[in-house]
Parts: sequence; structure tokens; C-alpha cells
Amino acid sequence: MPPTVHEQSRWFAKEVQPHEADVRAYLRRRFPTLTDVDDILQESFVRLLRARETGRVACARAYLFTIARNAANGLLRRPRLFHEEPITAASVLRIVQSGADVAEQVSLRQEIELLLHAIDALPARCREIFILRKLKGIPQKDIAAQLGLSVQTVQVQIAVGAKKCAQYLRRHGVTGRNLEPAAPQDSDG
Repeated sequence: MPPTVHEQSRWFAKEVQPHEADVRAYLRRRFPTLTDVDDILQESFVRLLRARETGRVACARAYLFTIARNAANGLLRRPRLFHEEPITAASVLRIVQSGADVAEQVSLRQEIELLLHAIDALPARCREIFILRKLKGIPQKDIAAQLGLSVQTVQVQIAVGAKKCAQYLRRHGVTGRNLEPAAPQDSDG
């Protein structure tokens, strides 16, 4: 029988959280070029909790370090297809209409900033695929080949990204205007 949420929380607070700073320091020391230490740590926590549900965790500290190391190695082995720098307004200003009045341009720039925040808030893999397709215009089949995914997985991630961005924009008061960056059309969607 899997542990209850209360038991899981108590176990996590006692057996896992005390090691967070040590794992963070280990990752920074062992992988100095790693920019996603927080993401790796969160992913490690999730994997550790899942493993505990199946009863495979004898020593939480050792298991946490192993998971974090494997996740970091996996991330560093993956080919770099885009820069780790956050998206800037300059990368999507091409959607601003040149003939718009000043007030409309300011409003549009604010909406673009919100769109950038929405994209940055996407889960890492979804964000990567969304940027490659929607901002860089790379065809879905090429993204799938570069990332070792199926075209269907790429399509789903793009759809999820577009939906989450639209929800984010609606939550922040952007309605009516389609701000999704234009991408060159290709035969696969």
C-alpha cells in the first residue's frame, strides 16, 4: 500500500529536504556549466517520491544524489539546439506592426512581454519544442529528429505550449488578439 500524503510529506521533510543544499552544491561543483540546477533538483525530488511509492528507496540521500547526477548527465548529453538565455522582446518584435500608433505599440509590447513570460513559464521540454517551432520556424519533423522524439510528441508539445500560453495571457488580461508568433508553414503542421 503506497504511503499517505501526510506520511509522504513527513518522510520528505525528514529524509530528503535536509539534503537539498548538499545536492545543489554537488551539482554546481560537479557540473559547473549546468544552468538548470533548480530544474534538476525538482526533477530529482519527483523521481525520488515516485520511487518511494514503489518501495525502492533504502537510503534517501544516496538515491537523491544518484538521481540528480543521472538527470544532470542526461541533460548535458542532450544536444544543444537553442541558447539557454531567456527570450527577449527583441526576438519577437517582428510581430509589431510598423504602422501602429504609439499607444497601440506600447500595448502590443506589453502583450509581447507577457507572451515571453508565458513561454518562459512552460515546462523545459515543452518550452524547447515551442521555441524551435514557433519562434525559430523549424519544421516539426526536423525537431522530432533532432530531439529523438516522434512527430506526434512534438505536435502534442506544441499544442500544450500554445494552450498554456493562451491561458497565461487570458489570466493576465490579454484577449482578442492572436499574439502567437508566426512560423513558416510546412507540410507537417
